[in-house]
Amino acid sequence: MKTNPFFAQIKTKLGTPAYETSNIAIYQGDCLELMSKLPNQSVDLTITSPPYNIGKEYVRQLDRYLDWCETWIKEIYRLTHSFGAFWLNLGYLEIPGKAKAIPIPYLLWDRSPFYLIQEVVWNYGAGVACRHQFSPRNEKFLWYVKDPNNYLFHLDKIRDPNVKYPNQKKNGKLKCNPLGKNPTDVWQFPKVTSGKKRSSIERTAHPAQFPVNVIDRIVKGCSQENHLILDPFMGSGSTAEAAIRNKRYVIGFEIEEKYIGYIATRIENYLEQK
Repeated sequence: MKTNPFFAQIKTKLGTPAYETSNIAIYQGDCLELMSKLPNQSVDLTITSPPYNIGKEYVRQLDRYLDWCETWIKEIYRLTHSFGAFWLNLGYLEIPGKAKAIPIPYLLWDRSPFYLIQEVVWNYGAGVACRHQFSPRNEKFLWYVKDPNNYLFHLDKIRDPNVKYPNQKKNGKLKCNPLGKNPTDVWQFPKVTSGKKRSSIERTAHPAQFPVNVIDRIVKGCSQENHLILDPFMGSGSTAEAAIRNKRYVIGFEIEEKYIGYIATRIENYLEQK
């Protein structure tokens, strides 16, 4: 694996990580403070899902929350390479008198200096059952790029091989790419479940964990080997695992010490199994 010059440079600026292995460095602390120390255009891809439990004083706290998000998104923009991308996931919240479940990315999409390429919907199977509304079974990702005319998208790396008629031809030529079809903007991956009898194999103690296969598709499609990936809200460490699976470097920030412990255990388990 080739070295990434910015990975070493960032570690020099930030000091000793709370957790480190060959191509991962996780730091404990506030992401805004830590990102402010990083050099311009040092990151190739950012994938993150920030916390969004903003409490009950909705109007005042929501405005403050959106302002905070706008601040760290602008910092990510500064750090992103000219051909780089930013993938943002956020859940839903209620705005009394306006909406019961508004997707938070819809409140942020135009408060970013990035260019919005597409909304991707992650559809999962398990979830809460409702009686007075449709049972929720999706989350949103917003796919941003820095330059709409020059960004990475490796479709052949993420094609779906599940094609109904893979050998169908037209004028003697295959109608479908031999590697598979474009997976579309609706992704169907099982949720990471908990519980004594139905817990997912990859389950950690983190309360809001993404399946690594979701992040794996983003990493493969929007970066390449030896690139540097950032997750300023590292959480359960799905970004870190997807990065090392695909020979990328990753810098992560996490304010909760116990979550860094979960990440360390997860990565060590993966490396041991590998």
